[in-house]
Amino acid sequence: MNLSVPMNTPIDYELVVHKIEELEVPEIGNASIREIVQLVSSIEAATGERYIRMEMGIPGLPPAAIGVDAEIEALRKNVASAYPRIDGIQTLKDETSRFVKLFMDIDVKPEGCIPTVGSMEGSYASFLVAGSCYKERDTALFIDPGFPVQKQQMLVMGQKYETFDVFDFRGEKLRSKLESYLSNGNINCIVYSNPNNPAWICFDEEELSIIGDLANKYDVIIIEDLAYFGMDFRSDLSRPGFPPYQVTVARYTGNYILMISSSKVFSYAGQRIGMMVISDSLYHRHFPYLGERLKVHGFGNAIVHRVLYSLTSGTSHSAQYGLAAMFKGANDGNFNFIEEVKEYGEKAKIMKRIFTDNGFKIVYDTDLDQPVGDGFYFTIGYPGMTGAELLHKLLYYGVSAISLGNTGSTKEGLRACVSNVKREQFGDLTARLQRFNSDFPL
Repeated sequence: MNLSVPMNTPIDYELVVHKIEELEVPEIGNASIREIVQLVSSIEAATGERYIRMEMGIPGLPPAAIGVDAEIEALRKNVASAYPRIDGIQTLKDETSRFVKLFMDIDVKPEGCIPTVGSMEGSYASFLVAGSCYKERDTALFIDPGFPVQKQQMLVMGQKYETFDVFDFRGEKLRSKLESYLSNGNINCIVYSNPNNPAWICFDEEELSIIGDLANKYDVIIIEDLAYFGMDFRSDLSRPGFPPYQVTVARYTGNYILMISSSKVFSYAGQRIGMMVISDSLYHRHFPYLGERLKVHGFGNAIVHRVLYSLTSGTSHSAQYGLAAMFKGANDGNFNFIEEVKEYGEKAKIMKRIFTDNGFKIVYDTDLDQPVGDGFYFTIGYPGMTGAELLHKLLYYGVSAISLGNTGSTKEGLRACVSNVKREQFGDLTARLQRFNSDFPL
């Protein structure tokens, strides 16, 4: 790996070297999200220089006021003094059921709509129970690239997983690729995000029907991560009860769990609340090995009364009232949450152009037969450099991101998140990338 960098970089060369050594990460180009966050924060504190921070998906917009007001009101009514129901307050369960009907055209009873401490807890619980349904099915299958921390969850639980990069297996090609894993008989669940973190590609109805068909054929659970619900801005998904709807595998199988996060679409990340939506049929389904493993036969009971009870014994009481209000506002047509987050797509379009004007390329540049949309993330590469090398070198130019290798991608490049980059920083981004392009001419 060629890590030679000019000594007169925009960020003090010697200080960056020192801070990288101080972090004690074997190869900084392959560092985790949190390690990059720690490193860049340390450099900023020492130099007073502001980085173009694209490493972490922290919402860059104010939280939805309708949620904040409802949560404050709930706290004033003393809900903080009482434990919440583990499976959620009824108002939130009812509004979530309405939400998936109005914005996805999917029918799910409130019973299967369960709040979790962010979708992180939801995925952890889903992985654990999906891996406890059949003794011989001990492996999850990730359709990558994807959210790196979900693999860390598997590591912590001691569970196995397989993975493949979906870029070369779009459309009908997806069927044979999935079957090559499912036919082995060891897969308990399939995991993916839609829109995708980090590539921002979106599965279409044909691909979701393939995933659903195979879920039925091989009896595997689909865990669909909708962290960026409705944020494929190429279609207007903002009108409750009218098409187009958020696309979902739930149209093609009953073997599904949907993860709906409040962090991005409602900018409510700090309150750590999301919704796990389990299909009616899966919620009530009995699996013999669950009885042996978790002392309960029903899938829904295993999620609620075994795993969530053991992990957190419920989700923040007041935050549930906040999320219920946001869902109700959206359901009633009084709160256009899609309009609130369009800023991400607009920034992505500008930032991608700044990168490509300075020699960079968009790694995942197409979504089937059209250009990839503009949203919360995009992917960048630089000719002749690996992703790890590019990440390392950009740190000297005041630009941070994470390597695509950390997301399960087989491509060389970086994941760039737009949320924490302010429009007033676009001038700095342009100047730094011009300098980078000059120091590493193509």
